[in-house]
Amino acid sequence: MSISENIRQLQKEIPSHVKIIAISKTHAPEQILEVYRTGHRLFGENRAQELIDKQPLLPEDIQWHFVGHLQTNKVKYIAPYVSLIHSIDSLKLLKEVNKQAQKNKRIIDCLLQFHIAQEESKYGLSRDKAAGLLGSEDYKKMHNIRIAGVMGMATFTDDMNRVRKEFQTLKSYFDFLKTNFFADDRGFSEISMGMTGDYKVAIEEGSTMVRIGTAIFGER
Repeated sequence: MSISENIRQLQKEIPSHVKIIAISKTHAPEQILEVYRTGHRLFGENRAQELIDKQPLLPEDIQWHFVGHLQTNKVKYIAPYVSLIHSIDSLKLLKEVNKQAQKNKRIIDCLLQFHIAQEESKYGLSRDKAAGLLGSEDYKKMHNIRIAGVMGMATFTDDMNRVRKEFQTLKSYFDFLKTNFFADDRGFSEISMGMTGDYKVAIEEGSTMVRIGTAIFGER
């Protein structure tokens, strides 16, 4: 199937309350445009430099999601237009996003990234560290970011029972933060979990955003 057929198939299959983030890393602007022409507007990149290079070449109404590990020195380049940063894994990074958002007179939506996988290589907060961040005086002074939910990456494995447990863990973290920090905030509503190999399980466990690359663009 073509790229456009792939995205249309996913749109039919995935419930309408779940957002599809088309992960376009390493894919050329022409391929991104093929998805764009179907009416899709949510695209995700995981390397700042690649996003910086592509963004000027593509339509302005694309909503760019940053899904990879973000270095503080790269925030200023994506702050003028990034729609959602999925990968906030430290207070230091959140402070920098707030600072650059303020310079651009914007409020930038962010997700707190949690470490739920067994691989050590994955980034992310623990529940206690997230609670510490949200309870800090530094966080209370930030007016140019909005925490919209949580994100996590499951272990890269064929064992879907383990993956399901990890997604359940992320959902429990979301519920904990909602109850303790965001009870009156309707904007705290997103759970970004699930990729091409495990998005069906993620949706069953409460995902509101799935990050899908291979099932749209094909193997790299």
